[in-house]
Amino acid sequence: MEVINEVVPSDTAQMEAMMEKGPDEPIFMLNLLKFKERAEYEDGRETDFTGREAYMIYGEEVTKILPRFGGVAIFGADVTHLALGKVEELWDEIAFVAYKDRAALLKMSMSDEWQAISVHRTAGLQGQLNIESTLMMQGGLNQTFMTDIADDLAGKMK
Repeated sequence: MEVINEVVPSDTAQMEAMMEKGPDEPIFMLNLLKFKERAEYEDGRETDFTGREAYMIYGEEVTKILPRFGGVAIFGADVTHLALGKVEELWDEIAFVAYKDRAALLKMSMSDEWQAISVHRTAGLQGQLNIESTLMMQGGLNQTFMTDIADDLAGKMK
């Protein structure tokens, strides 16, 4: 299994697949985040921020706009240890974000609001993986909690 972290999509087929309708239910995006040692802004501005600090500016701002686009930040945590499997290098942080559907994610990503704050995301990230998932309706940890989120987002679809 090859793992390639990216800051922006480079695979045309992958981008085209994301533009398709997607599941008829809320999606949960797992974000595996790897930060740069030092933030690097594309406009060349000087900064003393670490990559994590720059990304946290983005994180605070995107959390504010998510609800306007049918989304909610659910969970974020630092990665501390790989308990099973092998990768060359661990990610620094994980985050789960839920959207009422894939279209909501795309609408947010194309918005002027998101574009304005994404400069901090790009400055701070070395790369990431985004994994789309849907809720399993049988068993699992925190099933009631996640079902409540999915039901709430599904209600926003109407």
